[in-house]
Amino acid sequence: MTTHEFSNLGRFAPGAIGEPGHRVFYLQAFADGTEVAVKCEKQQAQALADHLVKLLADLPGTDDPVPPAEALPPSDLSWAVGSISIGVDRADNRIVVLLEEFVDPEEPDPDPGRMRIHLTREQVRAYAGQVDILLATSRPLCRLCEQPIDPDGHACPRLN
Repeated sequence: MTTHEFSNLGRFAPGAIGEPGHRVFYLQAFADGTEVAVKCEKQQAQALADHLVKLLADLPGTDDPVPPAEALPPSDLSWAVGSISIGVDRADNRIVVLLEEFVDPEEPDPDPGRMRIHLTREQVRAYAGQVDILLATSRPLCRLCEQPIDPDGHACPRLN
């Protein structure tokens, strides 16, 4: 099991490698000269951004403009995210995110990797801003069935 604890995080950013329709999404944390990147699904990155932004109401502070947190090409993807837990640390005015590795339920003695990160209000907004940018570059949706249109075409079930 690999456990990473980032209580004084430099940056937390979502990223994607590849062309829309064939991208691999990841979450990347930087702190004290350490980089950890874990693979995730696009929907996980989006849902995390949505929930984190909602939790900002529980933290004091202002919503001054913050530039998006752009990820760098990862040196390695440590593991794939299975579950995500979120909490609020009111004493430090931070949101705490626990990412746990996906484990095969058939595995006899799973020992998942974990990454716990403590995010400031500004880091949450920077993360959410970058998720918005990544989603804006996704495949276009079919106006009839609302499914993504692949680069090589789309067989819309509503036209069959």
